[in-house]
Amino acid sequence: MGLEVALWRAVAVYRWLSLGYAALLIAMGFGEYAHPLGGWAVLAVMTVWTAYATYAFADPRKRGRSLLAADMAVAVGCLLATAWVQTPGDISSGSPTLPSSWVAAVVLSWAVECGKRSGAAAALLLGTANVLVHVLAGTPGSAGSVTFNGIVLLLMAGLVVGHVVKLALDAEARLARAVELEAATRERERLARRIHDSVLQVLAMLQRRGGELGGEAAELGRLAGEQEAALRALIGAERDPAAPDEVDLRSLLNGHASPKVTVAAPATPVRLPGHIAREVGAAVAAALDNVRRHCSADTRTWVLLEDDGAGEVVVSVRDDGPGMPRGRLDEAAADGRLGVAQSIRGRIRDLGGTVSIVTAPGEGTEIEMTVPAPPPPV
Repeated sequence: MGLEVALWRAVAVYRWLSLGYAALLIAMGFGEYAHPLGGWAVLAVMTVWTAYATYAFADPRKRGRSLLAADMAVAVGCLLATAWVQTPGDISSGSPTLPSSWVAAVVLSWAVECGKRSGAAAALLLGTANVLVHVLAGTPGSAGSVTFNGIVLLLMAGLVVGHVVKLALDAEARLARAVELEAATRERERLARRIHDSVLQVLAMLQRRGGELGGEAAELGRLAGEQEAALRALIGAERDPAAPDEVDLRSLLNGHASPKVTVAAPATPVRLPGHIAREVGAAVAAALDNVRRHCSADTRTWVLLEDDGAGEVVVSVRDDGPGMPRGRLDEAAADGRLGVAQSIRGRIRDLGGTVSIVTAPGEGTEIEMTVPAPPPPV
């Protein structure tokens, strides 16, 4: 049973208990009413509405502004009927109204459904109706401390209950989120153990045996080592539960680490919106792919991630390969080879960033990508 269901059941229990108290007061004052049958008629209305409200408020599809408004209308009507049923002397002496404390259930319903402000508004409406009872009975001066105290109690009930309900619902939501996170963490740990016991061991064995055999097997071993490092970084990456729409860019770049690729990143998370982080990661992957295709097998590459904390993130990819002659990138774009033009420059440009390329024959190549880092969501 959820917290919300329990709250509405508590309101329903209060409705029936307060209805019993109102029935007892009407039975005790029956002989002193100006219109005795009117008292029983009001009690009948309250009983029928209590039964319907118990059923209606228990159904989330029926709860809403219209049901709350009807609940308020019935309570105000029963209150105002007091001016007709009871004598002016009873009203001026401070006798309880016909519904008595039954009307507080309306304040509780408004507070549970809409919060403390709505609960306070409902209390003020009922307080106004209480004052109108004295006006309609012709004794406006008798609305003294008893009526005022009742209004204050209703107002406090609306504020306190609405505030406590909000705190309780927020706590329930946080608890549910924590349970989901714990379940996801346990599942991730289980998968990580299975991967470690199977895939990672096989890749490590391939790397070792490939290096021992040499030749083409050595190349296969090198690739297996790269995939092992990338997979270890992937299963070791952490996601911040407080920022489900953000990604730590370090986890994406660490997936490219290998014996030939060195990744250097800050010690603290570099969080970016998911789509930005993935585009930057894809641009880095395209730069590394260019190194693999156009450089020798022993070329080393360094990936450096910098977060200046001033709204920009800089990622540079530098290799010690042969470099490129002047005009090589323009020739490649003219020939339809758009790896750098689209996969790198196009992606970063779409993110509102810039790309600078520094290269020369025999001096390697360095690609520096700068992207704006939006402030974290509040």
